[in-house]
Amino acid sequence: MQEPQYLQTPAGRRIAHHRLAGTGPGVVFLGGFKSDMEGTKALYLQDWAQRNGRAFLRFDYSGHGQSSGAFEDGCIGDWAADAIAAIDALTEGPQILVGSSMGGWIAALVARAMPARVAGMVGIAAAPDFTEDGMWAEFDADQRAAITAQGRLEQPSEYDDAPYVITRRLIEDGRENLVLRAPLGLPFPVRLLQGTADADVPRDVALRLLDHADSPDIHLTLVKGADHRFSTPDCLALVERAIVAVTEKAAG
Repeated sequence: MQEPQYLQTPAGRRIAHHRLAGTGPGVVFLGGFKSDMEGTKALYLQDWAQRNGRAFLRFDYSGHGQSSGAFEDGCIGDWAADAIAAIDALTEGPQILVGSSMGGWIAALVARAMPARVAGMVGIAAAPDFTEDGMWAEFDADQRAAITAQGRLEQPSEYDDAPYVITRRLIEDGRENLVLRAPLGLPFPVRLLQGTADADVPRDVALRLLDHADSPDIHLTLVKGADHRFSTPDCLALVERAIVAVTEKAAG
């Protein structure tokens, strides 16, 4: 496995990344909650970009993968700041943001912070506002009390042997970064991909994002039977086609 390069962010975090030079608009992969840049989708897109001569960037948020910091010390605002710093320092011109799960929320925050640097967006089981709507809303009284009193709650993960640690900071910071409670301008082509068998992000989230976002060109594709990983060959081909469609629309 090729060793990553590292970026020191303005906040002092050390962000591991891999990037390819190529034509624009570049493609930036934004991973999910507690995932890293070595996943199937990120590596598939890097291979696609290399074959097509496209600029490409994948990276680990702080507390994820090979970047600095502890996962449980991070929050949505930190990870959005990592993404903004990486795009600012490591890419040139407008980019197409490919956000997987939490990465879809991060993509919306990046678009809000630096709209001139975003040419388009592809959301894969995008999970905006999930700390509030998918975590806090589902916690019972005892779990909420534990987070409030102890500052943390451990939750089992079906993707990892180690539990998810949900912190009070994650919940409270998430509330400061919600994107579905106020106008969300996405003034570029957007393609949303969602599996109907996704047990982590229900299709209602995709429909809510579709209805809420203000975009001149936004489409949602529902894939019957696809799960949250969205990593079968057919699903990966759909992601590729979505990037091509957004590229063509952005070129206009």
